[in-house]
Amino acid sequence: MNVAITSRQRMRKINRRLLKQITAGLLADLKIESVELGIHLVASPEMTRLNEKFLRHAGPTDVITFNYSVPGSGTPDPGPQIHGEIFICMNEAVTQARKFGTSWQSEVVRYVVHGILHLLGFDDALPAARRTMKREENHRLRELSRRFPLSKL
Repeated sequence: MNVAITSRQRMRKINRRLLKQITAGLLADLKIESVELGIHLVASPEMTRLNEKFLRHAGPTDVITFNYSVPGSGTPDPGPQIHGEIFICMNEAVTQARKFGTSWQSEVVRYVVHGILHLLGFDDALPAARRTMKREENHRLRELSRRFPLSKL
């Protein structure tokens, strides 16, 4: 398992070691056997550039996931694998936390869960799929918050 976490923002100090432990716990829960994952905590200007360049949407967003897995690589059922990057906007995490009455730490973990679910093939483009993904996201976040001190993130 290879998980690298970088922080290129100054809005909040983050405990990258704890975030890596939380991510590893989630990956173990999901029984992911092969992981190459980069998690990048960024500020609004960088997220805006990514959102406009790759998704053609104006302004920042909370989380963007890039999946680098090669479908049908020819290996006989290698088990669940992840190869990708998750970009998380700290400014959006703080804003959304205020809006929903939660902590920014919880929002960051939610975005990690959301990104990993995307890497596993979950989709939120259509309403029914979005509801399914949201239920799974909420379930995973609850489980992680029981096992890890999110407030110490």
